[in-house]
Amino acid sequence: MVKKAIISGIVFSSILLVGCNEKEEQVQVVESEHEVVESKQGKLLSELKNKIIASITEQTELDSESIAIMLGGNVTEISVSVGFPKDVKVDDTLIQQIVRDSIKNISETENVTISEENITIKMEKY
Repeated sequence: MVKKAIISGIVFSSILLVGCNEKEEQVQVVESEHEVVESKQGKLLSELKNKIIASITEQTELDSESIAIMLGGNVTEISVSVGFPKDVKVDDTLIQQIVRDSIKNISETENVTISEENITIKMEKY
């Protein structure tokens, strides 16, 4: 009788432990998928920032050191804030077009669809 109780306890404990391990593996898989998405977003935003700065410096008289850019959002929505000195004569619409073109180029390169209505651009002069 004691032997049956011990064996039953071992079987019950084994089943319980196996159930716990499966849940832990599922959580790890979800965390890994989340990390992949965050990594892709970070890569996209980093490439986009570099592309915007390079394009602005190529098409205007602005120095890359005088441009401040903040990017936010995710893979489908982007908000961009571009700052540059007050005393520089640069057309805001030109900067906005450069930003839109850069977003379009990077999204095509990365096979990501970002529609025009999901792009927010803010211009700031400091």
